[in-house]
Amino acid sequence: MEEDDVTIREQNFHSQVREYIICFLLFAVLYIVSYCIITRYKRKSDDHEDEDAVVNRISLYLCTFTLAVSGGAVFLLPFSIISNEILLSFPKNYYIQWLNGSLIHGLWNLVSLFSNLCLFVLMPFAYFFLESEGFAGSKKGIRARILETFVMLFLLALLILGIVWVASALIDNDAASMESLYDLWEFYLPYLYSCISLMGGLLLLMCTPVGLSRMFTVMGQLLVKPTILEDLDEQIYCIHLQEEALQRRLNGSCTHAYTRGSFTHQLNKELDNIRNQRNKLERRKKASGWEKNLLYPIVMLILLTGTTISVLMVALNILYLLVDETAMPKGSTDRGIGNTSLSTFGVAQAALEIILMFYLMVSSVVGFYSLRVFEVLTPRKDDTTMTTIIGCCVSILVLSSALPVMSRTLGITRFDLLGDFGRFNWLGNFYIVLSYNMLFAVVTTLCLVRKFTSAVREELLKALGLDKLQLSNSPTDPESGKLSANGHQKTL
Repeated sequence: MEEDDVTIREQNFHSQVREYIICFLLFAVLYIVSYCIITRYKRKSDDHEDEDAVVNRISLYLCTFTLAVSGGAVFLLPFSIISNEILLSFPKNYYIQWLNGSLIHGLWNLVSLFSNLCLFVLMPFAYFFLESEGFAGSKKGIRARILETFVMLFLLALLILGIVWVASALIDNDAASMESLYDLWEFYLPYLYSCISLMGGLLLLMCTPVGLSRMFTVMGQLLVKPTILEDLDEQIYCIHLQEEALQRRLNGSCTHAYTRGSFTHQLNKELDNIRNQRNKLERRKKASGWEKNLLYPIVMLILLTGTTISVLMVALNILYLLVDETAMPKGSTDRGIGNTSLSTFGVAQAALEIILMFYLMVSSVVGFYSLRVFEVLTPRKDDTTMTTIIGCCVSILVLSSALPVMSRTLGITRFDLLGDFGRFNWLGNFYIVLSYNMLFAVVTTLCLVRKFTSAVREELLKALGLDKLQLSNSPTDPESGKLSANGHQKTL
């Protein structure tokens, strides 16, 4: 018996060490990728070492850690689905025994723990540390800024805990709830993270439909559109004439001192717009036939198919919610990893679910930066401040943490939420889940209908040559971007 006990302890030890090594390697890859992404957009500072440089470097490391955790939250559910299907396909394969339920549960708990840590500790610390200068009368330096940061974090924690305490006391006024108000670890943190998850779900509900419709415009800007009843040579010739006219006006304004300032800045901006238009037209002219006539329709068809499948799956999930209680996110029990497949059509449906999850995540990010409220957080290459990077990391963390919850709530996947992700109280509310599904389906459909009707109308006007007329009250055409000096649309 003693030898058997030693063998079991050794197996548990080796399995835990193996899980730690796998988690470390996965996080190391995510951290390196996150660091490359942030340094690509971060504003380049001076090379000399000073106090602000040290503070920026510390904030950079914290933002990189947060972005890596966000990446882990995005890949968590797809990785779990893939692991489940692999274990079902190869149940007795020796080389995949490390891919077990203990590892998957550990990853879910680690991502949940690090999400809480980044959201409530690291990101507030990075922001306050970046904005701190030390208390008045104290000696300036890193220690003074750290002291001020911890004081601000303590006051913020008291404020948040007080708000949660009052809200909980108003919602649940029974004796059991009043006793749980004094339990910090088992009540406050899960309740607070549940509220953050609900806010993230609502943010995804706003961003994802907008992003699904915006994806067509983004891909249209990246790809070359087919040329239908257009003379690109004539348009390039007209653009050259406009560029020469603006260049002459700019040279003339520079010779007069009284015309400098905002007028010169406006001319430079218009000249940049004209040059961008000329570059786009030249790119369209040089593009090959298969790129214009084959690649663009295929990509648009893929986007339309992915969006349609997402809406249909949400509509089916609404029907399941009305007739089956197990369709609720908290209605099904944990079946374990590698026991049964949660996809009706096996590997094919699992692959489709994973593709839709990544598509929804990319669409939510595109929709997030497309909203006017969050346009100020749009990162720019080599010109993004650390404050903006902190805001971007927090926003992406909230979106990525809510992605598994949204995918399960909308019925994109039937995979049960593991770890602390399944402890959200609002997931068991039938009316919240049903309203969430209905709003997503309706808003996404309306955004797509509006997008395609406006696109068809613009293409018809362009084909008939009516786009040259003053059919719009706005001085800017979002598709062509043709502007004149006085705000009127130019005729090409």
